[in-house]
Amino acid sequence: MEEKRTNSGPELLVSLERGSGRPLRAQLEDALRAAVQQARLRPSDHLPSTRALAADLGCARSVVVDAFAQLVAEGYLVARAGAGTVVAPRAGAGLRPAPSRPAEPTYRYDFRPGVPDLRLFPRVAWRRATAEALDSAPAATLGYIDPAGARPLRQALAGYLARVRGVAASADEVMVVAGIAHGLGLLYRALRVAGVAEMAIEEPGGAEQRMLVRRSGLEPVPVDVDGEGLRVDDLERTGVRAVLVTPAHQFPLGAVLSPRRRAALVDWARRRDGLIVEDDYDAEYRYDRRPVGAVQGLAPDRVCYLGTASKTLAPGLRLGWLVPPPVWAGRIVEVRRRTDLGTSVVDQLALARLIDSGNLDRHLRRTRPVYRDRRDALVRALNAHLPEATVSGVAAGLHAVVRLAAGTDEQRVLRSAAQRSIRVAGLSPAYLRGSSAGCGLVLGYAGVNESAMPEAISMLAEAVHET
Repeated sequence: MEEKRTNSGPELLVSLERGSGRPLRAQLEDALRAAVQQARLRPSDHLPSTRALAADLGCARSVVVDAFAQLVAEGYLVARAGAGTVVAPRAGAGLRPAPSRPAEPTYRYDFRPGVPDLRLFPRVAWRRATAEALDSAPAATLGYIDPAGARPLRQALAGYLARVRGVAASADEVMVVAGIAHGLGLLYRALRVAGVAEMAIEEPGGAEQRMLVRRSGLEPVPVDVDGEGLRVDDLERTGVRAVLVTPAHQFPLGAVLSPRRRAALVDWARRRDGLIVEDDYDAEYRYDRRPVGAVQGLAPDRVCYLGTASKTLAPGLRLGWLVPPPVWAGRIVEVRRRTDLGTSVVDQLALARLIDSGNLDRHLRRTRPVYRDRRDALVRALNAHLPEATVSGVAAGLHAVVRLAAGTDEQRVLRSAAQRSIRVAGLSPAYLRGSSAGCGLVLGYAGVNESAMPEAISMLAEAVHET
C-alpha cells in the first residue's frame, strides 16, 4: 500500500491508497469532501491547481479534474476563471460549530490595572527595529539559542538597567524571560529543588503572584505593608529565607520602600543567608520626583532582580529579564533547560535595537506625561464625584488604590460598575488573610483618556452610591 501527500502549491493533506480497490477519483472526492466538512478546508480557501495536485499525488491530471468537477456540482467547491478553485463560501455551513470560549466582554471604560495604553505602542520604531535586527542577524542567530537569552539583548539590558535603575550586572548575569510570571516560575522551581519550602509575600499583594507561589510548590507567608513598604520587623518573625517585594511602587497600595527599610531588608538577607526577590514593578513611571534605584544595586549577591517590557511597551511581547545572584544563576538555567527553549529571538533582537537606538528612552519620555495627566485627571474627578474616597500611594505607575467609605459593599460596587460598562478591580483579593481596611478599588488609569476621565468617574460614583 502506497501513500502520497501533497507538498506544493497551497499545501493540502490528502492520501490516496493504491491497491484498495476504490477508484482514485472517488478517494480524492471523499478526502476533499471530508476536509470541507471537518473545517480543515474553510470557505474561500484556495485549492492547489489540478496540475500541481496531480503531480503531488502521482496520479493523472484527469483524476483531479473529474474530482473537482464533481465537488463543484455538489456545491463544495467553486471554479473561478483565472482565479483557480476555492471552497464554496457556504460549504459546511450546516455543521455544528466547534465549542469556543465565551468572548471577553468589552467595556466602555476599562480600569483594569497593570496594562498600558496599547494604542501608544511605538509601532514605527518597533517595525524599524525588527527589520534592522533581521537584516543584520547572522543565520546562526535564528537557531536554538542560549537558555539565558540572545547575547545582544543581554548586553543592551545590562547597560540600560545600570543606567536607569542602578542594577549591578554584566551581560553574562542577565537572563531573558517571557515576562515576570515566567521568571518567577523559573526561580521558584529552582528554590523548591534547593529545599526552600516558603516564600514571604507582601500583604496586600498581587493575587496572581500568590497563586504562582503555590503552583510552584511553595507556601506563601504574608508580611504586612505600611506607608514605608514591607514591614521588615514582621519579616524577621516569620523565619523564612526568601521574600518577594515590589519596592519601587508596591502593588497595590503604591508605597515606596523607604531607605530605612531597604537597609533593614538587605541586613536581614545577609544575616539569614536569605534571598530578596525584587519585582521592579512600575519603576519606569514616577511623576512627583525622581525614581529611587533598585534594591539589587545595594546587594547584588542577595537580590534576584526582575523587570518586564509589559507595562512600558506591551504585555503581548512576552519579554522580561531576570538578574539572579551568581549562586542561583546556574540553578535557574538548569530549570529552564528542562522546561522551555527560550523566547522569540527576533523579538529579543528587536528590543535590543530599540534600547540601543534610544527609542525606548524616547517612548518613555513620550508616555510619562500622558500617564501623569491621566492620573491627575483621575484624582480631580474623584475629588469632584467621590469626595469621600481617598487615594493611597505616591504619584507613580499605572494604577491607584481608592478607599471608599466604611460600610460600602465592594462586590456590589463591582457588579454595579459592570452594569454601566465600567471595568474595575476590587482591593480585597489582594489580601491573603482578609482585609480589615474596608472597601477599596484598584483603578488602572492608563487606558482611559484624560478627556474621558470625568464622565467615567461620574458613572463609577453612581455605581458606588447605588450600593
